[in-house]
Amino acid sequence: MAAPAESGRANEALLELLGETLGIARSQLRVVAGASSRDKIVEVKGINAEESERMLSASAGEGEAYEGKRP
Repeated sequence: MAAPAESGRANEALLELLGETLGIARSQLRVVAGASSRDKIVEVKGINAEESERMLSASAGEGEAYEGKRP
């Protein structure tokens, strides 16, 4: 994420990116925890957890999630 963490811009950029990646409207996403931290929990409405994990893994290009791994 290149957006600065000021005035919620980074959170908004994250939600926009997730919406595009998952093919859902921005209004179906909400940061429910970690709004001011690097690690976040995002509520996703309209698709189930398995589907969202599959789509995020596919967009990462390797078919597996990078859970717990940071560059």
